[in-house]
Amino acid sequence: MTEGPHSLPRLFNRCLPSCLALLSLYARHLASLLLPSDNMGAELSAPEPGTEFQVIGAGLSRTGTASFSEALRILLGGPVYHTGTQVSTGKGPASEMLSWNTLLSHWPSRTASDKAIIHRILKERFDGFAAATDVPAAQLVEELMEIYPNAKVICTTRDAESWAKSVNGLSSIALQWFLGFVLFPLPSMRHFPKFCELLETQWHYLYGERAPMTAQTYHRHVEWLKGVVPEDKLVFYSVKDGWEPLCKALGKEVPKNMPFPRINDAEAVDKLAKELITKGLMRWAVVFATAGIAVAAFWMSRA
Repeated sequence: MTEGPHSLPRLFNRCLPSCLALLSLYARHLASLLLPSDNMGAELSAPEPGTEFQVIGAGLSRTGTASFSEALRILLGGPVYHTGTQVSTGKGPASEMLSWNTLLSHWPSRTASDKAIIHRILKERFDGFAAATDVPAAQLVEELMEIYPNAKVICTTRDAESWAKSVNGLSSIALQWFLGFVLFPLPSMRHFPKFCELLETQWHYLYGERAPMTAQTYHRHVEWLKGVVPEDKLVFYSVKDGWEPLCKALGKEVPKNMPFPRINDAEAVDKLAKELITKGLMRWAVVFATAGIAVAAFWMSRA
């Protein structure tokens, strides 16, 4: 027997649980396809008032910046601002992401007002930190040297070809067209797609390439650093070399009985992104379920 229009609410109520279960399964499946890694996470660093800013991390993303950041934390005895952790984990306030977007919107500075905004935001972000690593600090070396003239500039290095392969895996996730929709229900990550867009524009300005990047971007970054940083302040360093060269550059003793930190920042970022995509899709599931219930209630009121 064919069901009439008044049976639609009953049909909807029977189907709703199954639909939600399928949407939940789809969210997890989509995240696992995009980001198969499921290893380690990351914790935010909290600023400590009075901490002297000592190191500008000028290495590009995917050059061991997470391991480098932890090593600096140990050697400098203060918190380190690693942007990949502080901004892209979804654990910080939305205002932090917005402040970076504001800064990048005024970069490169063309007026005194632009420069003042950039300097103000950098001071706000890095006050209480001993160092800053990862993007966009690596592209803001000139501005950071103006604010922190005594800081050492250390660029973490890696084979250029393997770097290009790794960073393109990251950008393939960050620049997905649907990411803005998926992350919109998460206030702390709602503006992340814009952040990625502004970073890509910054990189194109400096290196002449947009995603997918090639090894040429890596080499141009190194040459750019050599052109803007005084030779006696610039250090190139590979995390594969461990404590000794880093301690020498900073004038620190090699830590005793402490292995050099080995953090797979690619796996860390992948895991966090996977969690955020799943969380965003689940939030949308709740939105759709709420809308569905409202529709059902409307039909029931007309029955």
